This record gives sequence, structure tokens and C-alpha cells, in this order.
Amino acid sequence: MKYYSLHKEAPEVTFEEAVVNGIAPDRGLYFPESITPLPDSFFKHIQDLSDQEIAFNAIHQFVSEVIPNEKLKEILANVLDFEFPLVEIEEDVAVLELFHGPTMAFKDVGARFMANCLGYFSKENNDVTVLVATSGDTGGAVANGFLGVKGVKVVILYPSGKVSDIQERQLTTLGQNITALEVDGTFDDCQKMVKTAFLDQQLLEHMQLTSANSINVARWLPQLFYFLFAYKQAKSKGKEIVFSVPSGNFGNICAGIVAQKLGMPVKHFIAATNINDTVPEFMKTGNYNPKPSSATISNAMDVGDPSNFIRIRHLFQNDLELLRRHLSSYSFNDTRTRETLLKIYKETGYVADPHGAVGYLGLKKYQDNFPDTYGIFLETAHPVKFLDVVEETVSKKLEIPVQIQKVMDKEKESISISSYEQLKQFLLNP
Repeated sequence: MKYYSLHKEAPEVTFEEAVVNGIAPDRGLYFPESITPLPDSFFKHIQDLSDQEIAFNAIHQFVSEVIPNEKLKEILANVLDFEFPLVEIEEDVAVLELFHGPTMAFKDVGARFMANCLGYFSKENNDVTVLVATSGDTGGAVANGFLGVKGVKVVILYPSGKVSDIQERQLTTLGQNITALEVDGTFDDCQKMVKTAFLDQQLLEHMQLTSANSINVARWLPQLFYFLFAYKQAKSKGKEIVFSVPSGNFGNICAGIVAQKLGMPVKHFIAATNINDTVPEFMKTGNYNPKPSSATISNAMDVGDPSNFIRIRHLFQNDLELLRRHLSSYSFNDTRTRETLLKIYKETGYVADPHGAVGYLGLKKYQDNFPDTYGIFLETAHPVKFLDVVEETVSKKLEIPVQIQKVMDKEKESISISSYEQLKQFLLNP
């Protein structure tokens, strides 16, 4: 399996090269040369397979040339050591809980998979610097996944004052090979700095840089696993399945569409966003107009120019009508999000987080027109990660899970920067 740049102006590379490079020399995102559907028998008997067996079959074609089967099984055992339960909260509506991992966010899967791959690929005296921007949960997941990995240094950029207190603690308190840079700006500013660094020849002459954002194929592709896990659990319902995905950088929903390309029976995807509505507007008008991001209570989705949407368009041959047959996208403001957090709790007893509430809103809007479907929305982070907002909204004291208790009393350590030049100087002179 080779990987090519979506800009089509860079050489094809192996999975290993795509992971280590992060992004192609022509600034394009890497994309697999083919996606071969799994046999019908895989989906017919999926309920008889373990999560690790499902994941192995799903990812094998993308990595088999550079990762031996036994090593791949070992990596998947390390990555998938927690549950992905599907919880039905009302008739034909279920939530897929993706927060049972070490940092209580869906990004644990991709971050751990990439860390394991990079650890396997790393050679003697060939250090790699992982440079990553975060709007909330990516930073903590990457920091935890890469903590102590030999030959890998991690530098995380996050927007000052625009992540929750617990999210900040998860990425600023680990030490060792993890450094947090607190940026005076938005997530888009952080992401722009990261992309600029990958273009900086002076930097690249001094170090091997890679990214752990979902632009990296090793972060992006394994997210398809839990859509398959959800299908395994929902298959017996006997209805057409739709997924509603809270969407920021659009890597998660893009991975779900790859699962569909692998043959997973699914009727439709809904990309639910907050007021950062670049994609919903594109789906209405056909005009893609990225804009500066705005801060919301669902901060992990505060993205004005989602990197992975180009991959989604590519999956549908840049044909807008074809895309519309498979994907809908709706945006919701903070007022609707808070109202929905309370509605879900009052009517079902379930405590969602703000991102899950946005996913629920998107699902219900779609089911207004397509009621005879089984809807699954993704709960991408534990509600305790947004403690103040959730407790204030539902008037309920949340129990702090063990994973979060570990960081509550730790001292924050970060370095403040406000420009790309400061980032560059830090990388050259850490």
C-alpha cells in the first residue's frame, strides 16, 4: 500500500514514510492509494469477532507492508484495552461512548496507535519531534500516548484560555518528553504555526518533524475502528444505521466514511458542528469559505478551516451531489447545546458533554425527515472534562473518574508564545 499527496505534486510513500513525514512535501495530506472492501462475510459474522480482530482486519491493508502481522496484533492489544459501549438512551437513539480510555476522549485510539507505530519505526539516533496543535482533547491524548516513548519528543501548542481546566492539566502536567506551548491566539493560529514549521527548511535541516494531528494517517485511520464496533453492537436492531459525529477538524467522521468504503452498512453520516459552520455552509452553497474560529463551550470543535474535509471531498470525487447523498451537516449554537444537555438529562437521565449534545442535535434533526433509522451519536469526551458547563447546566454534581483525579493536583508547566518565530526559536534551542 502506497500513500499519495492529495496535492499530487509529491512522490508516493510507504505507510512508515507517511507517518514519519506527517504531511507531504507539497503540503498535501497523505491518502491511501486504494481502499479494498472487506468481504461480506466479515460484516455478516462481525458479532463473533473481538474488537482486536475487527481492528486487525480493518487496518491490515493500510499497514501490512511495513508492520508484520504479529507486531500489528501487539499494537492493537496495547491500543484497544478499554471498552466502546453503545448505550441506548431512547427508542432508535444510542450514544457510542468513546471516553473510557486513559484521557477520557476519543482521540486516545488514534494517539496511542500512532505512538506505537512511531515507537516501532524509530531508529537508533534518529529522534523525531512530534509537533501538534490542539483545540482541547488532542493534546492530552497525544501527551499520554507518547509519554516516555524512546526517540520521540512531543511539543503541543494550545490556545491560551480556550481549553477547559482539565484538558489543560492533561497536557501540561506530564513532563518527561512532553512540552506544552501556550499560544496567545486561537486553535487556527496554533494549527497555522504547525503547518508553517513543516515548510521551514531551516527547521527541517536540524530535525525530523512529524504531526500527531489527524492530518497524520496513523492518527486518522484507526478512528474507523469504533464505527465498526458500533455496527457490531447495533446490527441486531435490523434498521438502517446513521451516525452523527460532533465535528471539528473532521478526521473522525472522515474515518467513519472510510469504514463505509470498507463495506460497513450505514445509511448516512451527519457532521454536527457548533457555530464554526464552514462545512454546513459549504454543504448548502457549494462554496468553501474558511473563517476565523469562534470560541464555544464545545471547544474541541472550534475549527474554522477543518483540515480533513479535503479527504472527505476526495472520497466522493469532489462531487458535491454525491457527497450530499452520504453526508449532511448542521450547526448549533451554545444556547441550543445547553438546552439539549438539560433535555437529555431530564428525559433520559443520561449526562452528555457539550460535544455529544451537538451530535444528538444533529441526529434528531436528520431523524425528523428519516424517522425509521437507528441513530448513533458519538460521545467524544467524558462530561467531567467540561465540569463547570455540565454541572451548571444539569444541576448535578459529577463524580471525578480516576483518570482525571490523577492530574487534578499536579502543577501546570507551559511556555507562553505569541508568534511563529518564538516557536521556531524554541524548536531550534529547546
